[in-house]
Amino acid sequence: MPTLIVVDDPRKWVLDIPEVEVVPARAYLTDPTYAERRRAKVFNLCRSYKYQSIGYYVSLLATARGHKPLPGVTTIQDLKSGSLIRGFSEELDQLIQKSLAPLQSREFVLSIYFGRNLAKRYDRLSQQLFNLLPAPLLRATFALQEKSGKWQMLSITPVAASEIPEDHRSFVQEVARDFFKARRRGTEKRASGYDLAILVSPDEKEPPSNERALQRFLRAADAVGMNAEFIGREDFGRLSEFDGLFIRETTNVNHHTYRFARKAAAEGLVVVDDPESILKCTNKVFLAEILERNKVRIPRTLIVHRSNRDRVETELGLPCILKQPDSSFSRGVVKVETTKELRDAIKGLLEKSDLIIAQEFLPTPFDWRIGVFDRQPLYACKYYMAKEHWQILKRDAGGRKCDEGRFETLPVEHVPTQVLRTALRAANLIGDGLYGVDLKEVGNRVYIIEVNDNPNIDAGVEDQALKEEIYLRIMRVLLRRIENSKTGLRA
Repeated sequence: MPTLIVVDDPRKWVLDIPEVEVVPARAYLTDPTYAERRRAKVFNLCRSYKYQSIGYYVSLLATARGHKPLPGVTTIQDLKSGSLIRGFSEELDQLIQKSLAPLQSREFVLSIYFGRNLAKRYDRLSQQLFNLLPAPLLRATFALQEKSGKWQMLSITPVAASEIPEDHRSFVQEVARDFFKARRRGTEKRASGYDLAILVSPDEKEPPSNERALQRFLRAADAVGMNAEFIGREDFGRLSEFDGLFIRETTNVNHHTYRFARKAAAEGLVVVDDPESILKCTNKVFLAEILERNKVRIPRTLIVHRSNRDRVETELGLPCILKQPDSSFSRGVVKVETTKELRDAIKGLLEKSDLIIAQEFLPTPFDWRIGVFDRQPLYACKYYMAKEHWQILKRDAGGRKCDEGRFETLPVEHVPTQVLRTALRAANLIGDGLYGVDLKEVGNRVYIIEVNDNPNIDAGVEDQALKEEIYLRIMRVLLRRIENSKTGLRA
């Protein structure tokens, strides 16, 4: 894939970087040669990214052409947002205080060149800011606050290549060459086709896919003609390099996974899990409301707040189940059997959230899990309860998994029609993403327990019926969506 560095005036370009093409901004915008290129990485180093400036249009048209601009339009908008800058300052507060603690002055300006700084002690802070606001050349301004005695980031702005101080140029040339060299190595590994990022966390104790499954996803992507690679939290700044993002790390709204999904969607990537699905599925209050409103059968449910907490026992009886709205993997879900347990549990949960969920207890030997993708059933599992426990997973007092029930994976055509139909109805209310729908069969009735985004797909469990085909099906859908998005952009 060709790499273009777009600048206002190439005659003022001061760096010598091999194997990249330096292009005048006006030529990139008006010359059909660049418009007709199907694929290119575009590094926008124009003097200004102001709205409707030449620099702004370079990133905007690069996106429209299916090229991969850095910075993207969303980053350009983020650079103007004071509230977002304050949010980033709070997010990186510990790192900012540690990095700037030795300074004697009350103001500090940090120059960030491709995620690096001349002083190694600022490299980590520079890399984190580059990850949050991926633009090649940045300048961040910090001030020491009198009242708190803490450093705060006041602004972060793009820097034109022509504004690089002369005594910085040799360093910038070195880090720029390293940056582009690393990008070329990645391109050599990936021969052709679309690029898919798979977001994972090696440190996650209970990831949604085990290592064998992740390797099968890589092979499946290759088999359908996509170039997939694993990325981590530190690769936020690289999102614009890819055509799609597949999240295989446990998601949450107040988490970097949601920020990845939101950023990728804004940049025009195909995203699974998409940010809307994460928002909807990670909140049990939303799920209870939307399922009830659409007359999808769920256990008797009460959305509990401080004013109606006394109605739970009367309306649902005991034992009953209480759920924290963003509970997952059996965490934040409790079974209460006495009035005192009920009151204590409600009090504790309402300290964390203004609304919680209470549901009648429906004992069953197993829960159904129907995997749904692209509005079609993908897999079916029976997850049996852990020994002498009411849930699939049993945890100790510290929240660690200490026991797990057995499972049975079936071809979807062997699933009772009512179970399959109910699962699809529930999933389709959320969207067309990848979901795991949990259901219970009680007599001749089927109840939805919840709809999960980011469901488990582990080698040896959910793939037992389809084997390699389950990974291929997911990758085919992702490829089709990427192709459709590119066609739409060119149309």
